[in-house]
Amino acid sequence: KHGVEVRPVDINYSNWDNLLEEKSNKYCALRLGFRQVRGLREDDMKILLSNRKQQYKSVGELYTAGLSKATLKKLADADAFRSIGLDRRNALWQVASCDDQPIGMFIGQPSDSKEDKVSLPEMTVSEHVVHDYASVSLSLKAHPVSFVREKLQQLHIVASNDLGTLRDGEHVKVCGLVLVRQRPGTAKGVCFITIEDETGCANLVVFENILDKYRKEILQSKLLMVEGTLQLEGEVIHIIVQRCHNFSKLLRDLTQSKKSNQPVQQTEQENIFPEGRNFK
Repeated sequence: KHGVEVRPVDINYSNWDNLLEEKSNKYCALRLGFRQVRGLREDDMKILLSNRKQQYKSVGELYTAGLSKATLKKLADADAFRSIGLDRRNALWQVASCDDQPIGMFIGQPSDSKEDKVSLPEMTVSEHVVHDYASVSLSLKAHPVSFVREKLQQLHIVASNDLGTLRDGEHVKVCGLVLVRQRPGTAKGVCFITIEDETGCANLVVFENILDKYRKEILQSKLLMVEGTLQLEGEVIHIIVQRCHNFSKLLRDLTQSKKSNQPVQQTEQENIFPEGRNFK
């Protein structure tokens, strides 16, 4: 939104905390830290950092340095091996074969096992995005809603950044991931919701009678679609909500295999995208 470049977690560039790197255009680039990865321990990352005298060139070097296979798997799940030419699937494959790494005078040398030369099917961008959310709770590759935009357009659902081009008072449909639900005590029962699609955010105003009617959809949806009246006041844009729909099931298609035509299990998918934050 402000032109700041955000860079992914990487074994050769990240520290435990997020850090600023060299300037990219007007601002310094922001490098995500290892703390962003679910399940990683700071003590384990201290081992990685203390042995990073120069850039790592293989998964085996990290294993030799003392990182466990469980820790390496978390790094692979986070797609943190890109600087050595491995996406998460190839990195996971090499982590699985860490026990076959060279020993003795050959420590640190790339393994020449047949397993390293196996050609694995490439993951789709949507699959990568889902796994990013599962590991890091965000993705720099794409926004999940972008992959269902075609279906949303068929339902005449407007992208957030197009709301300003419409007329005040017009009936609209918008859809996005739920970021925030807020119900201040001074708002007389009114609930304010912020949703996000691949183009930006939309602010929703839900009056008490609508909240009571659609409480289940509002509280349980990861991907919420609403219908309502557009309210334009200068640069401030709101939608006065009239109907709510839970569109979370569309997110299950992001990890569907084209060959098997089978999505990941629903129970797994429900935990991938973060819950919206609730405030009073």
